[in-house]
Amino acid sequence: MCCGGVDDEDGDVADTQSFIGVNYGDQSSELPQPADTVNLLKTTTIAKVRLLGSADQSMIKALENTNIELVMGLDNTEILWVASGPDAASQWVNSKLLPYYPASKIIIITVGNEVLTAENQNVISALLPAMQNIQNALNTASLGEKIKVTTVHSMAVLGQFSPPSSGAFHVSFVDAMKDLLKFQSAHGSPFLINAFPFYEYKSNPTPETLAFCLFQPNSGQLDSKSNITYMNMFDVEVDAVRSALNAMGYKDMEIVVAQTGWPYEHSRDEVGPSLDNAKAYVGNLINHLRSNVGTPLMPGKSVDTYIYELYDEDEPMGPSSISDQSFGIFNSDSSPLYDAGLFKSSQNPIPPSPSTLSCPTLAPRSAGLWCVPKPDGISDAQLQEIINSTCNQKGIDCSPIKPGGACFEPNTLASHAAYVMNLHYQNSGSNPWECNFAQTATITTVNPSYGGCVFPSGSA
Repeated sequence: MCCGGVDDEDGDVADTQSFIGVNYGDQSSELPQPADTVNLLKTTTIAKVRLLGSADQSMIKALENTNIELVMGLDNTEILWVASGPDAASQWVNSKLLPYYPASKIIIITVGNEVLTAENQNVISALLPAMQNIQNALNTASLGEKIKVTTVHSMAVLGQFSPPSSGAFHVSFVDAMKDLLKFQSAHGSPFLINAFPFYEYKSNPTPETLAFCLFQPNSGQLDSKSNITYMNMFDVEVDAVRSALNAMGYKDMEIVVAQTGWPYEHSRDEVGPSLDNAKAYVGNLINHLRSNVGTPLMPGKSVDTYIYELYDEDEPMGPSSISDQSFGIFNSDSSPLYDAGLFKSSQNPIPPSPSTLSCPTLAPRSAGLWCVPKPDGISDAQLQEIINSTCNQKGIDCSPIKPGGACFEPNTLASHAAYVMNLHYQNSGSNPWECNFAQTATITTVNPSYGGCVFPSGSA
């Protein structure tokens, strides 16, 4: 396990387990006091906390002398500043880390979240210099060997992940990844990935896919190259990352799942989120980790995994849907939304049987999948930028949204953006990560076509 663990000496499951972590974000209107959150954590088997965004100093202090390991980080907006020179990095370390260490067991610093896929070239170029500057600041403080510096990636950094044995980084990220991995390998830093089987189900909402994503009984998926039959999507995603790292020559680099979870409420036209499904996913994931079976390519060792997230964040920084704000596992009064087996007093939840799993029926529903803008929270400037950048891509035909085209009317930015978003999504293989556009897009099963304007669709 990365940077040690905090299991009890006798291995009693009732105590914290080094591979179970949780994400904590502060973008909420009803957060409990940090001390109350720490008291809640002490009743669970959670051994690690990852602070989302920039370091929340009140939580860092509250976690002092608790033996709970801590991942803290720089927000994407801080990367350019820290990359500007050693003084900025030293200022960050001196003000946000040193006052609390070692009373707070800080083990990892994450420099940004999903930077490579955020499509901001300036920040992408600054990522490695920022990581190097933070590392040098830690070295100066004699902490370079004790605290690891890394960054967090989305699954979109992979060009493909199925079958897992063919996992490889997307060609557009290979050069940047080479430099990042070289740095991380030199300092023994883990590779952090956000892995959400929920989005795989969302892109292919069938009962079999749901069972596969929720660790429920299913027929499995055969990787013909390795001759391994996979029984859940979590293992597929993690092993695909393992294959991608192996292909780059980093067979010993540790993988950490920085975020994974399942929402319990859904937006209009969205399938998958429900309380039963969230309980099934998180509960079965915890059981899977506790089994120590590992993944087929990494057997006998549970990957350090941080559940997303402790509380709902209802004040997101950008456009979001109801499901985006519904990943919390606890209410603000510390009561659980569902029992996933994290309490020391209740570690073996009985997830819903497959027959009771919630798979919302939406009407009208067409046999297809489309990528469209989220219903609200997107500015005209964002829509225009999406149209401009997408229409400049090779193979994207935007003539239907030009004057005289079948999709020109209604002549609105939202309508035109929907057409080009979907065209990009379909041309990119209908992969769910291609329907992102800086978190302004969502996948729908409701056909947005109208009149003579036909939106291509992916199979549902």
